[in-house]
Parts: sequence; C-alpha cells; structure tokens
Amino acid sequence: MRMLEGRGSEMRLAVSTLFCLHKPLEEALTDILLSGSRLVELTDDGLHALDRPRVERLLELRSSYGLEYSLHAPFSSMNIAAPDEYLREAMLRRLEASIKWASALEAKALVFHPGAATAIEYFTPGIGWELNIGSVRRIIKFAEEYGVDAMIENCPEPYPFLMKSVESFSRFYRESGLDLKMVLDIAHAHLRGEIDGFLKELGDRVGHIHVSDNNGKMDEHLEIGGGSIDWGRVLRAIRDAGFGGWIVIESFKGVGESIKRLGEICKGL
Repeated sequence: MRMLEGRGSEMRLAVSTLFCLHKPLEEALTDILLSGSRLVELTDDGLHALDRPRVERLLELRSSYGLEYSLHAPFSSMNIAAPDEYLREAMLRRLEASIKWASALEAKALVFHPGAATAIEYFTPGIGWELNIGSVRRIIKFAEEYGVDAMIENCPEPYPFLMKSVESFSRFYRESGLDLKMVLDIAHAHLRGEIDGFLKELGDRVGHIHVSDNNGKMDEHLEIGGGSIDWGRVLRAIRDAGFGGWIVIESFKGVGESIKRLGEICKGL
C-alpha cells in the first residue's frame, strides 16, 4: 500500500498482529487478511509464537494473497541484559530461534527490544549497559548469518529499559560502533516528548517505524487520532527525514480506522 514519498523513498503502511494477539494464530489469520494491508508484522510471542507448521501456513498465505512480512521477536519474557548468565543465554537462544523464523519467512525486518536494568545495578552500576551491548552484538552477527535485517526498538516509559531516549541511542551507537538500524516507535517517543529529537538526531538510523496513539502518560496503543499525537506534524517530519520503509500500525483496536486516518492526513501534506 503506497502512502507518501520521502525524498525519493516510498513509505508503506503495514499492520501489526498485536490487535489479534488475544486469539490463537490459526483463528487470527482471517483477521489478518481482512486488516486492510498486505504488509503484516507478525508477533513471535504469546498465542502467536511460531513453529514449523505455523511458518509453513504463513508461507502459503504469502503466496496466495501477496503478503509481505516483518517479525517482532519475543518480548514478554525477554531481558537481553539480564545479569544471570544462564537466563541471558536462554533468552538469546530464543531470539536466535526467532531470527531463523524471520529468515524462513523472508521477513523485511526483525524487531527486537533492548535490555532492561535490574536490581543488580545497585551493586554493579553499568553492568546492564555492558551486557546489553554484548547481547546486541551477538544478535546482529547471528541475524547477518541468516540474511535477516535485525533492528532495535526504542522502548516506553515507565519501564526500566536501557534504551528509551535519544541520548541513550546516541550513546549506544557511539560506544558500540554497531551499524544497525533502529525501529522508531512514535508512541514511545511521544511519552518522552522526543519524537522530533529522534527524527532530527537519528533519522538516518531509522529503518522501520511503529505507530499508535496515546495521551502522553502511558503506552495505550490507541487508534490513530485517539490520543494527543499531532499526526500531521509527525508524518511531515518522517517525510522530511527521508524515511523509506514500513510504517506499522500497532493499535490494539480500530486498525481499519487508523489506516483510513493516516491516509487522509497524508493527502493533506
């Protein structure tokens, strides 16, 4: 689905399966097909956790309906900066399994979350940050081996994620030296008042965008227009940053209305 042009790069509107994550994947497939877009971000978690039969079915649907996929790696039980070596290893292996599914699905992107601080930070300050960088290095190397474009997402307040702000992402790129794209979640950035900051300071790093609305206090995942985000201003800033990629609707409800609303706003730009 064509959306608008960004300095010669086409942006495309997609939907996340978060809106139907309360149903087993097999039951949600019809909802996905009727969502209003043929670009789908699958969620490898909860009732939609992937396995071989599900991946084979998704490949059949891709062939029959012209679908394209991106994949959100598991997030509900993940902390890639966990100080316990055995727990961290288990989480990284789970993420690596998700990367393999992304490769099998020829996913356009694999989205994953940064690590989070724990109580151990009180005794060993900075340990989480170091472990986070080490884990990201491993994830990116593994993804490259499988031809997968893995991207790290800015996470929301008030949770103790290590990478939520413009400053933390700038520090991460500066200290790690890693050349990976980020997933800019507009709703998460809105909670910090940093939408403009991310696009101005890190716009060239953005490879994938998530959108939903909120009222600036919690990550509500409202339909577009249901909160306090100025979408006309945001879409102009995205266009002016030269972004060319997927804009994925992560609203829990009103996905069709969100697609329509974004389309109307784009016509007026």
